[in-house]
Amino acid sequence: MAADDMTAHQDDRSGSDDVLRLLRTGTAAEHDAVEKALDLLDPQLDRARLASALAAMHAFWVAAERGLDAWAARSPEAADALDWTRRRRADLFAQDLRTLGSEAVPDLPELPDVAGTDEALGRLYVLEGSTLGGTFIDRHLATLPALAGVRLRAFSPYGADTGAMWAAFRRATRAHVAAGGDVDRIVAAARDTFATLADRCAPTARPHEVPA
Repeated sequence: MAADDMTAHQDDRSGSDDVLRLLRTGTAAEHDAVEKALDLLDPQLDRARLASALAAMHAFWVAAERGLDAWAARSPEAADALDWTRRRRADLFAQDLRTLGSEAVPDLPELPDVAGTDEALGRLYVLEGSTLGGTFIDRHLATLPALAGVRLRAFSPYGADTGAMWAAFRRATRAHVAAGGDVDRIVAAARDTFATLADRCAPTARPHEVPA
């Protein structure tokens, strides 16, 4: 869900050591595992499986945002530069669950501590990149008779500002690396985040599509 397909052509024009390019290539397998687990573009997607996926995503987002909140409290200037407050989405997943008449699950996945801004950027790459795929998910959901009348907010929370918010994240990430950030730590954090998300969402997949 976190592919930056809408801007991939721009990243491809950058050097081979560009952090966004390395994030995209370095997390490709983990990203693919998340998409297979969720399978939200399935034409047979029904209300029950959508609610199950949203519950898993809500639990993941709550855990992921708690770590980022702790980082933001220690590094307020870096958090402000990333507009962290606007990027929080756990509450939107909770609202969407209520829209579907469902409830949040109480158990949260365990994620590594966000030790610094490198790790924060890696985690945010996953969370923010998902808004790009989210616009396609919203369009798909609108075509499904089983979900007629359902309007969700968490998949594409920024609406018309989706591209601008992603571009701002990319600029901030590149600026951090230019100022001495550690690309390997950023990529490692993104991979860990994707892996946790895939593990949390795997039970929501159709039985024949659960990743090995």
